[in-house]
Amino acid sequence: MSHNLFNAILIDRTEIRVHQSPVDLMIREIGHEHSLLVFPEGGRTSGKEISKFKSGLYYLCKKRPDLELIPVHIDNMNRILPRGRVFPVPLLTCISFGPPIWLEAGEPKADFLDRARQAVLRLKEV
Repeated sequence: MSHNLFNAILIDRTEIRVHQSPVDLMIREIGHEHSLLVFPEGGRTSGKEISKFKSGLYYLCKKRPDLELIPVHIDNMNRILPRGRVFPVPLLTCISFGPPIWLEAGEPKADFLDRARQAVLRLKEV
């Protein structure tokens, strides 16, 4: 399975329960040593637009305020790792990294998610 190859955590959003939070699974798996690549739109999108971010990113940061979020924009993501493919397609791409951001104390969810999305949008424009 590809998730073993990539050391990935696959989130089944159809089985989300209050006591089976994907955020808790992510926190448990990353511990204090691993990085986590999150698609905050809720998955890889097939379009060129960056959709609104889902609330999971906010709850992840709320439970682990020490996490350093590095905004990343991957050009051609839908072509490099299309839905349904097991392995990435060998194409050239450009990956841009932004400065780290954190959830500010008392920052409302909508404000944080918009600020995180804007950080990625700025990278797309570069």
